[in-house]
Amino acid sequence: MSNLGGFTPEEPVTEALITCTTAATSGTGGWTTEAPVTDHMKKICLEMKPDIEKAVGTNFPVNIPISFRLQVEKGTNYVVKVYVGKDMYIHAMIFQDIQSKLTVLEARYPKALSDPLVPF
Repeated sequence: MSNLGGFTPEEPVTEALITCTTAATSGTGGWTTEAPVTDHMKKICLEMKPDIEKAVGTNFPVNIPISFRLQVEKGTNYVVKVYVGKDMYIHAMIFQDIQSKLTVLEARYPKALSDPLVPF
């Protein structure tokens, strides 16, 4: 079992396409409501873990995405809540361009499970 609750990078990511097209938004370019992570989001968080850790200046023993929001506008913006151990969480902003290149824009730590997931 991986550190992402059984996720393996080989799993298909078509679930994300369904989520992206059915999630409620606040209008064109708006953010979706917070939703449980998809396999696609788990894959992104696994790939971006070193960059997220670099953004907050520390390494974490676990990396379990909990929930996320997204905005489609010249690529896809994600804000994701990630459990990093000891009742601590990170909120990370990640951008995926139209060529699928991922970039961590910013990460905020420490956060609590109860903290709302708000784009920043």
